[in-house]
Amino acid sequence: MTTFTAFTTLSDKESAEALGAALEDLTTEPYGVGVFEIEDGSGMWEVGGYFLEAPDEVALALLAAAHKAKPFVVSELPDTDWVAKVRRELVPVHAGRFYVYGSHDAETVPEGVEPLLIEAAMAFGTGHHGTTQGCLRALDRLLDAGVVCHNVADIGCGTAVLAMAAARVWPETVLASDMDQVAVDVAEANVSANGLSGRVTCLEAMGFEHPQLHAAAPFDLVFANILKQPLIDLAPDMASHLADGGFAILSGILNDQGDEVAEVYARNGINTWHREEIGDWTTLTLKKGGS
Repeated sequence: MTTFTAFTTLSDKESAEALGAALEDLTTEPYGVGVFEIEDGSGMWEVGGYFLEAPDEVALALLAAAHKAKPFVVSELPDTDWVAKVRRELVPVHAGRFYVYGSHDAETVPEGVEPLLIEAAMAFGTGHHGTTQGCLRALDRLLDAGVVCHNVADIGCGTAVLAMAAARVWPETVLASDMDQVAVDVAEANVSANGLSGRVTCLEAMGFEHPQLHAAAPFDLVFANILKQPLIDLAPDMASHLADGGFAILSGILNDQGDEVAEVYARNGINTWHREEIGDWTTLTLKKGGS
């Protein structure tokens, strides 16, 4: 089935969110709308819509003008079996002792690894992105250093691959939260597929804003693989929910943003323990009260 996309950019969050809301009300209704900050330091925001039939380009032009955005760029996408394509192109990932794979690669799982099954249809958090690899390698590094964590949270968990990795190596229950219920459903499906039901609890929450997260704090380890600005906004809550001597593994950070994020967390008493760059992305391992 042929689908269509329409994307534009504009210069501030409030205008971008207003345009995204207006886009949902088009007569040719999009089946999905996204509003994202472009993480290149420009301060620009991108608004996009996905359509099952060609959108009304006149209506799009009027919307762009009304919200002082650049003209929408409309593209037609060919009929593609994306899951099959992803399965062909996403090979298993080895990150330290962790091995992330799809069911089509189940026969490739080697001996002596911690296996994590993530289906190709659930592409965000498959382990192929430098941010997810960085977080898994950071966890592997803590294990090599003899760190044992009894209370772990994964904030903005996506597929819950990081929460599941922690549950593979430590016996305690891990809390995994995401602000989007669809992501929570995906996380729960992955947890079940990996035989970790009862070991990883999935919650819908913005940041730490959930009674179970409040009750479980302070945490020995918190993952937050999100983006720079949400990480900066999360710093005070991270400080109040992290145990003294506890670790935070942060990613979703472009390399030139790493210093800024690290400085904000240092001001909140959480200091850099290790830093790794994979491609364009930085992963920070921080320790509360340590360096």
